[in-house]
Amino acid sequence: MRVQTVEPAADTARLLAGAQFSDAFSVTVEGAALDARRAAEAMLSRQPRWIRILIALRNYLVMPFGLKTPSYHESTSREAVGIFPVLSQSPNRLVAGFDDSHLDFRVVIDVATTSPGQRVTATTLVLTHNLLGRVYLAIILPFHRLIVCAMLRKVAAA
Repeated sequence: MRVQTVEPAADTARLLAGAQFSDAFSVTVEGAALDARRAAEAMLSRQPRWIRILIALRNYLVMPFGLKTPSYHESTSREAVGIFPVLSQSPNRLVAGFDDSHLDFRVVIDVATTSPGQRVTATTLVLTHNLLGRVYLAIILPFHRLIVCAMLRKVAAA
């Protein structure tokens, strides 16, 4: 269950026009019949303690700046997955994220059938609006890869 860095989806411009940052990681899941919603729930719900601690620390640190502070919850509603509102979904793709004063964020979960299983890809898109957004992005990027790869490993282990 090796997570690989891949090229972001070709339609990133449609998903978040003007995004200055994008990356994508994928994992092959054998023997599972996943749709995008189930893959997103496996990734974004019930986070490991270390990720919940990082999110809580992030929320505490950004509160004085008036940034959104979503809290961790095990969402089973169709409107959210984990801490992220669902913006659109189909059997093969779920788009979640939110817009804030400092940046707009999208996480795109794609599921494609491959041999011998399915490939689950998580694409992250960010559009910064100001200096605060650019600074925030620079601070979280070292943690970003670790978190996304850990979440994709959860899908493969589910």
